[in-house]
Amino acid sequence: MSERITALYALRAFEIAARHGSFSKAAQELSVTQSAVSHHVKNLESLFDCELFERHGPRLRLTEQGRLLANELKAGFKIIENACALLKSGRDIVRLKAPSTLTIRWLLRVLDRFRKAGQHSEVQLSSVWMDIDSVDLYAEPYDCAILLGAGHFGADIESCKLFDEWLVPVCRPDYLPAEGVELAQLNSVELLHPSADRRDWRRWLSRVGAQDLVSLERGQLFDTLDQGISAATQGLGVSVVDLLLAAQEVADGRLHLPLRQVVATGDAYYLVWLKTSPKARQMRELRDYLLGEVPVIAQEFEDFLQYLN
Repeated sequence: MSERITALYALRAFEIAARHGSFSKAAQELSVTQSAVSHHVKNLESLFDCELFERHGPRLRLTEQGRLLANELKAGFKIIENACALLKSGRDIVRLKAPSTLTIRWLLRVLDRFRKAGQHSEVQLSSVWMDIDSVDLYAEPYDCAILLGAGHFGADIESCKLFDEWLVPVCRPDYLPAEGVELAQLNSVELLHPSADRRDWRRWLSRVGAQDLVSLERGQLFDTLDQGISAATQGLGVSVVDLLLAAQEVADGRLHLPLRQVVATGDAYYLVWLKTSPKARQMRELRDYLLGEVPVIAQEFEDFLQYLN
């Protein structure tokens, strides 16, 4: 145990020296002597039987082995710092990461009701643009996230499915008629792509068996679904959207469905968190509340199905 503790001190000294590129600056941060930092690094080099720094005067340069170790230690010490911070403050604060369109179109209203319901936990929401939804719960400052995906998040991740993604083309009522539109007509209108790689249109066309009928090498590219919906409501073209997240615009007549083929992509929105999270109670409380809100949006979808029929 004594050797392990000594090695931990040495690893911390090395990580700080690597970050600053200086033994003296590391010594100042640790409130020890420069020779103590140098001694710690030498002990590690002896332990690992390799050089961690190239020494050229006062300036230090990491070797390849040193760079690898420094990167891993940076993440590791961050986890330790977060664990210690948990005991100081914020035990009932849940830091939640969520995609921007979902936040604007559903999550903000839900979390407002969560707060007004007098729940024990406070949710600090970060609305983040993500080209592909992802989170690193070890390195990023979040306790949980809501992500759009296929449900495969890793063995160390707990997940709870909220609701499915359903795609359908939409446009302003005066852009295309509500009936009688053929798939081939999409080649003569402006396509609005909610993602820069055009994946949403590609997935919808593939599901309806029309991937070879419509060219996707044209049209306006956007970063988010919300931007695509906004452009469609302005009459700038036809966008493909998640029907549930465009529910309000369709319900009030600002958008309609020129092609009534609603397809499930196989993806869904999931709440995810670490299985080892020290905020397990808070995670369960948020999960249960979100699941209680899902029937509301599910009912909206059922209403749309009746409307389509």
